Amino acid sequence: MSWNPDQYLKFADHRLRPALDLLARIPGDSPGSVADLGCGPGNVTDWLRRRWPEAHITGIDSSLDMLESARKAYPDIAWEQAAIERWKPETPMDVLYSNAALQWLDDHPSLFARLYGAVARGGVLAVQMPRNFDQPSHVLMRQAAQDGPWRAALAPHIRHSPVAPPADYWRIFQPLGASIDIWECDYLQTLSGDDPVLQWMLGTTLRPLLAALSETERDAYLDTYRRLLREAYPREADGTTLFPFRRLFLLASKPR
Repeated sequence: MSWNPDQYLKFADHRLRPALDLLARIPGDSPGSVADLGCGPGNVTDWLRRRWPEAHITGIDSSLDMLESARKAYPDIAWEQAAIERWKPETPMDVLYSNAALQWLDDHPSLFARLYGAVARGGVLAVQMPRNFDQPSHVLMRQAAQDGPWRAALAPHIRHSPVAPPADYWRIFQPLGASIDIWECDYLQTLSGDDPVLQWMLGTTLRPLLAALSETERDAYLDTYRRLLREAYPREADGTTLFPFRRLFLLASKPR
């Protein structure tokens, strides 16, 4: 099951806010080279270009569907298909930026050290990742996966804690001599429409699970998960649904 840019962008405003919060904290007014790792449909990459119009900016993603959407929307930005875990720039980058992408990858100590190694002297690695995997949206997703006849098929795709506590990332970068800034933020998101938390999850975390199921199994699993979510996230009096969401941010700057 490939990435669906339209599904992902259903909540573009909510997804954009932490991306811009990270962007606002990045030091440096005139980087020469900027890479957006896991650029998706390119809407965040465009904000990088707005801040640094003179920089050479490249959006990198493994999904052809996402890159096709990005090229159509922003044809004057460079786009490159590559897997982040294997990508390496030809020359060190002034800004390596990644918004809500690295949580999909494992072995963060090795991954983050390698990415930091691709940063130029005086440059920065800037990362934002969701860290809400202990919340009902994810706990119930795993519960629904474990309680049905699809348990064996979904077991390899369940990831309990893909993002570590903030102190773990400090311990990755401190021995590397980086200047480190790490913080977390809880966003109280107000969503509208029918089953909005399910719609949110369909755009991201549910993808590998649904890809492992037949169409009949997929429908049955989603019915089970939908019922659980409705109990965990009831509508407010005005019809909106509150969806708390924690994000982890980090800046690892390399000395000149």
